[in-house]
Amino acid sequence: MNGKKYAAELIGTFWLTFAGCGSAVIAAAFPQVGIGLVGVSLAFGLSVVTMAYAIGHISGCHLNPAVTVGLAASGRFPAGQILPYVIAQVVGAIAGAAVLYVIASGAAGFDLAKGFASNGFGDHSPGKYSMVAGFIMEVVMTMMFLFIIMGSTHGKVPAGFAPLAIGLALVMIHLVSIPVTNTSVNPARSTGPALFVGGWALQQLWLFWVAPLVGGVLGGAIYRWLSDEPAGVVEGKAAS
Repeated sequence: MNGKKYAAELIGTFWLTFAGCGSAVIAAAFPQVGIGLVGVSLAFGLSVVTMAYAIGHISGCHLNPAVTVGLAASGRFPAGQILPYVIAQVVGAIAGAAVLYVIASGAAGFDLAKGFASNGFGDHSPGKYSMVAGFIMEVVMTMMFLFIIMGSTHGKVPAGFAPLAIGLALVMIHLVSIPVTNTSVNPARSTGPALFVGGWALQQLWLFWVAPLVGGVLGGAIYRWLSDEPAGVVEGKAAS
C-alpha cells in the first residue's frame, strides 16, 4: 500500500533529521567529548545506513526530495509519486526538528541564534563561503550522491551492500561540505531546522531546495546516459 510507503519515508526522514541534526546541535561541541565535524558526518551517514536496511524494502528509503526527483529523472521512480513522497519527507523532517528542539531547549544556554544545524551561506556559512560557492557545492555533491545511489542499487551490483555505499557517500559529502553550507544535499533536512530558526534560515532556504534538486536531476540524467541499463534496479534495494 502506498500509505505505508509514505509512512516509511516520514519515519526515515524523521530519523535522519533528528539524529543527524541532533548530533550537530547536541553533541558536536559538547564539553571535552564533542564529536566534531567527523562525528556529525558519521551521524548523517549512519542515519541513512540504518534506515536503508530498515525501510528500503518498503519505500526505497529516499528520505530526500532531491533523491526522489533524481530517481524520477532517471526513470527509476514514477513521476506521479513525487509529490506525496516529498510531502512525507518534509513532514518527517519537521517532526524530527521539533523533537530535537524540545530536547535541546532543555539545556541551559540553548540559543536558536546559534543556528540549530540550519544550512546557510555568506555570514551564515560555517566558513563564510559565498552564495555561489554554496550553490555549486550543493549541486555537485547532490549530483554525485544520486550517481552513487543509482550505481549501487543497480541490478548487476551484489545485493545487500547499497546502504553501506550510500551511507559512506553521505559521510564523505559532509566531511567536505560542512564548512561551506553546513551540508544540505536534502531540501527536507534543511526545511525542518529552518522553520524553527526563522529569519535568515528561511530567507536562504531557497538555495537548499534549488541546488539539491538541480544536482539530483543531473546525477540521475548522467547515470542514465552512462549506463546500458539505467533502470536496472533490484526490487527491494534501498534507493537512499
